[in-house]
Amino acid sequence: MKSMRKIVLADNQDITKAGWFYLLQKQIESKEISEASTKSELLLILSELPDALIILDYTLFDFESVNELIFLQTRFEKADWILFSDELSDEFLRTLLYNTSSFSVLMKDGSKEEIMSAMKEAMKGNRYICNHVSNLLLDSSKSVNQYRSKQILTITEQKILKEMALGKTTKEIAAKRHVSAHTIMTHRKNIFRKIEVNNVHEATKYAMRAGIVDLAEYYI
Repeated sequence: MKSMRKIVLADNQDITKAGWFYLLQKQIESKEISEASTKSELLLILSELPDALIILDYTLFDFESVNELIFLQTRFEKADWILFSDELSDEFLRTLLYNTSSFSVLMKDGSKEEIMSAMKEAMKGNRYICNHVSNLLLDSSKSVNQYRSKQILTITEQKILKEMALGKTTKEIAAKRHVSAHTIMTHRKNIFRKIEVNNVHEATKYAMRAGIVDLAEYYI
């Protein structure tokens, strides 16, 4: 079954574009693919196709920073993105993936199966992260701010924060630990105060950065 969603191929390397066209030709109609070779062309196409799926080699376009991509996602909130690049830094990936769920990530040395899986999920509006990037982030998340978090939070608080980040309710956490809901609420207030956040969403991002929760657990 052929999808009707428009695709924007944002790349200025002929060989890469040819590869994408080859992989996509049996999945969608060629008329559903638009091409952008510069950032200005991409913005123009997005204004006309705000709910498109964009396949972007970030390193070949003149974006100032990862924050510009996050801003674009906010501006075109119905769009989905596949970043397809040779190399992206840990900091870039963490900032992007922790602040928006609209970006999938592929490396150019990925397998055909990974590329097609990413296309399938992104066409449905789901995020896909290739194995290389997943492993990279899992390894880095174990060390980033991990020592600091252990100094700030007690072992019990770290465990409760992990349960909160994984979507457990206060009652569920209390039942698992065989304590009252009031006790968990007290821990919750202390955790928020120590890590200087105001809600569970911010606490979850902290837990990921500190290595208390990793991406594999969060996206199960």
